[in-house]
Amino acid sequence: MTEGLAIQLAQEALFYTILVSAPMLGISLIVGLVVSIFQTATSIQEMTITFVPKIIATLLAVSIFGLWMLRTLVEYTTRLISMFPNLVG
Repeated sequence: MTEGLAIQLAQEALFYTILVSAPMLGISLIVGLVVSIFQTATSIQEMTITFVPKIIATLLAVSIFGLWMLRTLVEYTTRLISMFPNLVG
């Protein structure tokens, strides 16, 4: 395995990590922002109030995007495993 191939594999792994986690992180970010704006508008100073909506939104995102995330990771892993003979040889 050459250095260029190792760098390419690391880049692809980071890309797929970002790609798969983006829906959950994005929805959690939006929900957190909405709750923070609501807290600011109503002058509620409780810090723990954002956790429950974020957890519910993240679970909802996993239920919506879970199949796509799993399919993406399985395709990447299958392609990576099929490359093993070329990497070793």
